[in-house]
Amino acid sequence: MTPESLREAELPAMHRVGTQAGLSSPDQLSAPDGLTSPDGLAPGAAGQDAGAGLKEGAGSREAVRTHLENVLPALRSLESQAETLTAWGVELAQRLLSGQKLLAAGNGGSAAEAQHLTAELVGRFDGERMPFSAISLHAESSAVTAIANDYGYAELFARQVRAHGRSGDILVLLSTSGQSPNLLRAAEAAARLNITTWALTGPAPNPLASCCDEVVAVDAVSANAQEGHLIALHAICRAFEAEVARRGQGVPGPERDRG
Repeated sequence: MTPESLREAELPAMHRVGTQAGLSSPDQLSAPDGLTSPDGLAPGAAGQDAGAGLKEGAGSREAVRTHLENVLPALRSLESQAETLTAWGVELAQRLLSGQKLLAAGNGGSAAEAQHLTAELVGRFDGERMPFSAISLHAESSAVTAIANDYGYAELFARQVRAHGRSGDILVLLSTSGQSPNLLRAAEAAARLNITTWALTGPAPNPLASCCDEVVAVDAVSANAQEGHLIALHAICRAFEAEVARRGQGVPGPERDRG
């Protein structure tokens, strides 16, 4: 075992061993002439490299601790908006059971979260039940690239809202900044079609929160706000599933097949 493979907690034990041998630290241990450690370094030099690595890792450990601590403000922010999340889940169940659909959109990591939500509805969340209509507007690559190429990226979602959206549908827009032009245009297009718009954003106020019908704004730094969005989506799904079960209309089978 070379010094690099030792955990930080084991370093004091090494120090005691060196002291008992009459040396002040492990770095003072020397090898016979010509003897080196397996990596080609004298033991003392290898120990110095290990110590430098521990110092370099301190910044990374602090960054991880800070990130985890910043999850708490996101959770507290969501707790304060639990009633809104519940209301969204219940209304979503009512609309989809009546034949409306959900549209969802976001960019980057928010696109992944939008697709996570639609997958939960088309597939299932916890228990077995009928599938529901839900479309992620970023996920059809040929349409996405054609629209972006022919009309510009800002028009990417708005054109799909006009294609797929109908009165009574729901459009969920996700953005940690709340400033994405393509989401703002999608919200405007939805308003003209009597489509309900819900926004999941980072701290408010922001433009997207202002132009949607309702908003859940996660008061946290960007990465933690995005993590909060996933928790919010799962909370919505729990309320959705409970409402579907309460109405007794989520049973799978041909008798429930809308196709």
